[in-house]
Amino acid sequence: MPKLKNDIEHSIEIKKSKFITYLHKTSSEEEAKEFLKLVRKAHPDARHACTAMVIGSVVRSNDDGEPAGTAGHPMLDVLLGAQMNDILAVVVRYFGGTLLGKGGLVRAYSSSVRLALEQATLVDELVLKKYRILFDYSLIGKLDAFFKIRNIEVIEKQYEEQVIYYFCSKEDISTLLKETTSGNIEIEYLEDVICEAELVLNGG
Repeated sequence: MPKLKNDIEHSIEIKKSKFITYLHKTSSEEEAKEFLKLVRKAHPDARHACTAMVIGSVVRSNDDGEPAGTAGHPMLDVLLGAQMNDILAVVVRYFGGTLLGKGGLVRAYSSSVRLALEQATLVDELVLKKYRILFDYSLIGKLDAFFKIRNIEVIEKQYEEQVIYYFCSKEDISTLLKETTSGNIEIEYLEDVICEAELVLNGG
């Protein structure tokens, strides 16, 4: 499920009402509540600070004084529609003197979150296999080219009696490595690791 890479702040104005959206990356409901306190403290004159959160199995929204179902739930619908996780959305509203009506509020709050998400960099978690390989110095050039062609990052290099590389890969490439080095390599699987990869979104 996609997650925020970094927090986002985004503002729009509709009929003189200002909507300020905060998207906050969090894996804890308690921490989300602390962030909401900071937002409220930063906007003491705002009429509403509506929220929606998807944090693991916690799926919740709050209209914070807006007519029931016109703020928190539309915000939550946007998060769920984007399949987001570990996220808190807060939309602060400064009333501009013109009533928007229920339909207008639903559109305003959902648009606020949707537009903020479009500005965000999203990441997804990938489970990769981590390996250690040992080989002779004479194979450095051949192996560096092997990893570069396949766009595999060597995350650590050690130069001792033999060369030691650590790398992560989605697939087991042990056979390919042995073929590339004519078997002159030692390969050890270490563990599965969780990495974050940026998502490229279409449209916007």
